[in-house]
Amino acid sequence: MKITKEMIKAVMPNAERNIKANPHTKGESLDRFVDILNQYGTTFGLTTPMRWAYFLAQIAHESLELRYTEEIASGAAYDTGSLAVRLGNTPQKDGDGQKYKGRGYIQITGMSNYAAYGLYLKQHGINVDLLKKPELLAQIIGATKSAMWFFWKNDLNRYADSADFRTLTRKVNGGYNGWESRCKYRDRALKALVK
Repeated sequence: MKITKEMIKAVMPNAERNIKANPHTKGESLDRFVDILNQYGTTFGLTTPMRWAYFLAQIAHESLELRYTEEIASGAAYDTGSLAVRLGNTPQKDGDGQKYKGRGYIQITGMSNYAAYGLYLKQHGINVDLLKKPELLAQIIGATKSAMWFFWKNDLNRYADSADFRTLTRKVNGGYNGWESRCKYRDRALKALVK
């Protein structure tokens, strides 16, 4: 299935303006975003209208319609304690939380996730050390491709296949924060993509 610019605008009316407003994606375009989706979608199992709709709904909410590719919060909450450890950060106060805070259109968080995505890239011939350059996930290629990888790695396509948006949301968010917003984007995406 080919994603079009018109489909994205139907789901995220502010996407084009937001890409240009984001300091990490300034100079990029909605066309570039769509190109990346179409180039890598099949690689990550995004092959049906339902899978695309559920994916787009989640990233629309997580990134505020592609406005943010880096978490607004400082990341200090992920720097110490049990949450830091769960995310693969060191439990000492050493800045890991800030360094590996949420980035990308699905807000990948924590040293473990950065390392896992970096390993995936290396296995596919892309030699980028995300542990040394985590800011690469905030650029349009890193933000888009890492979100698709996260969806694939966590087997979220199967929840889209069974129309289980609730479980899929919990796997992305850890809970149901922004549930109404996510449902709004899901409904727009289903209308735009599922004929």
